[in-house]
Amino acid sequence: MRVVKFGGSSLANGPQVQKVLNIILAEPKRRVIVTSAPGKRSDSDIKVTDLLIKYANCVLQKRDYQAALNQIWTRYQEIADFFDISQNSLQPLKQELIELPLTNYANYDFLMAAFKAHGEKINAQLLTLILQKQGVAARFLDPKTAGLLVSDVPNDAAVLPQTYQNLKKWRHTQELLIVPGFYGVTESGQIATFSRGGSDITGAILAQGLQAELYENFTDVNAIYASDPRIVTHPQPIQVMTYRELRELSYAGFSVFHDEALIPAIEGQIPIKVKNTNHPDLPGTMIVPEQHFHTQNVITGVASSNHFAALYLHRYLLNKEVGFTLKLLQIFYQFNISYEHMPSGIDDLTVIFDKRQFTKELRQQMCQKIQEVLNPDYLEWIDDYAILMIVGEGMRNKIGVMKLITSSLAKKNIGLHMINQGASRISIMLGTKQADAPIAVSEIYHQFFN
Repeated sequence: MRVVKFGGSSLANGPQVQKVLNIILAEPKRRVIVTSAPGKRSDSDIKVTDLLIKYANCVLQKRDYQAALNQIWTRYQEIADFFDISQNSLQPLKQELIELPLTNYANYDFLMAAFKAHGEKINAQLLTLILQKQGVAARFLDPKTAGLLVSDVPNDAAVLPQTYQNLKKWRHTQELLIVPGFYGVTESGQIATFSRGGSDITGAILAQGLQAELYENFTDVNAIYASDPRIVTHPQPIQVMTYRELRELSYAGFSVFHDEALIPAIEGQIPIKVKNTNHPDLPGTMIVPEQHFHTQNVITGVASSNHFAALYLHRYLLNKEVGFTLKLLQIFYQFNISYEHMPSGIDDLTVIFDKRQFTKELRQQMCQKIQEVLNPDYLEWIDDYAILMIVGEGMRNKIGVMKLITSSLAKKNIGLHMINQGASRISIMLGTKQADAPIAVSEIYHQFFN
């Protein structure tokens, strides 16, 4: 049995949904389908999830929301019209949208979560109607009925362990199950969503809970590529890669999967295949456990991201002072800031952050506190910072990889702020200036994929 998730672009309009139907019916093993909310039909379009957020904000601000509601329903009506679904069948779906403002919620955050979740829920119900009209024994399976229980964090929920036991009873159902992605239900019955992009998480949870042989994730790309096509022209598609390779590359900008989506699949050791809804006959990319994996390539991919910043701190005899790092971490905790890496020397250290956590005021307050408590000789905030990740299972047993990387960058006069190799020996992290990052990615790619 396979669990299959379709992204928002795959379900954006009638013609795209027809492609989804063809894919579902082409393989009898595809028994559990996870839906996203309708995505963009064009670059200038608006995702249904964003329209639902607009709808929710109108309700919260006590403004007229009829225009937002009409805009949302029009998207579903267009898909329904494409398949000639009757108004009688659609009325319960529309009524559910209309009644969202009238429902009782624990607080405003749970209201927002419920509104957002209905993008996936209505789409799953509509897809079920379409399949039933075509004679398919399909069933809409709500997360509450399925037993998909999550924590009480309304817009960043985590799956609860008992969910996997609850899901087992659906393993041998004869019906085609259509499950909305992106959300679960708390133990008190409130809807709570995963962080945005969380339909991928739903698919992985179901794949583990149902012990699927494969989790197929259909999106709008042909494969995962060894580098960003916006940086490298026609990069090599990756045929097979490991879970941890994808996790490492996702850290530096690979955006095919939601960052947390692989965790349930990894725990369940479920292989994942990424494919293109528009070109389903292409092989795509298979993501597998590390055991018994063999590769012919030294590196699998190279990626970069600019959403980092660094704090450089110098103080003589820093390495002799007991508790120095503890005091620094306590300051981060005080300001609710997480750090990514902390390479250090005998008299200095650099702390690398995801700078999206900061406002200008928060950064200034934190640096001032560090100055007061630790009294460094020199403190500098470095905003011009990019991280590169060079990743590959083949690096573990290859001598001279670092030489090949640094020599290719030296030819382009690219300096490095930081070099760090992970304990697993399958990744090397580099810090550069932001302007140098795309050049560095291109040079490293061509060094190994010539």
